[in-house]
Amino acid sequence: MQIDIQARGFSLTEALDNHVHNRLGFTFLHASRRVNHVRVRLSDLNGPRGGVDKCCLVEVRLEGLPVVIVEDVQANMYTAIDRAVGRAARTVKRRLALDSSRRRKVAIQHAHQLATGQ
Repeated sequence: MQIDIQARGFSLTEALDNHVHNRLGFTFLHASRRVNHVRVRLSDLNGPRGGVDKCCLVEVRLEGLPVVIVEDVQANMYTAIDRAVGRAARTVKRRLALDSSRRRKVAIQHAHQLATGQ
């Protein structure tokens, strides 16, 4: 799994970089074979003025499935990261489960066709 982290409007600290890598590694461990690339964009929407403006956008590219894009805005960047990664993980899990059930259904239909000679 390739991870790309971009910070916009502020400097990416080592602590934030480590937090993103740790969170992604732990969260997508179950799907690491199917997750090709994860892009994380961190931004401070209001700059130094403060407020609920820390944005985390997570883009997950899956093998053979549509891209998952999740965004979260919070007052704290760590909270925005945790929430966006968590939501992205749930979406990825649902998509992988749906894809797995579709593949299973196609395999059963194919096996039935072979058995009946159709």
